[in-house]
Amino acid sequence: MFRFESLQIWQEAISYGKELYKLSDKFPKEETFALKDQLRRAAVSVSNNIAEGSGGTKKDFASFLNISIKSTLETVNILYFAKEMGYVNESDRVKFYEQAEMLVRKILAFKNKILIPE
Repeated sequence: MFRFESLQIWQEAISYGKELYKLSDKFPKEETFALKDQLRRAAVSVSNNIAEGSGGTKKDFASFLNISIKSTLETVNILYFAKEMGYVNESDRVKFYEQAEMLVRKILAFKNKILIPE
């Protein structure tokens, strides 16, 4: 088992990304290689950066966790835009906003924990 597989934040990032993938299926066909693709890439980037960072030093891991947070924020922005375009409803946007907010908090808490010298 790789280190990241046991991390709750990685598991939650996988779930978040999976749900965003499902949501993006509702986007119009003309968005397949635009907003839909961008949302999916950002969603996968959240868990990818947690996984990739887990293989390095604490300092490197902290940097990858920062990128993971930024990718989460990117999904929030894309969902605002998608809502404005009529691709998602406000209820879904709020649901994912709240999930993103919780995920960012957990990633930050984990980052702060790993940076504390033992």
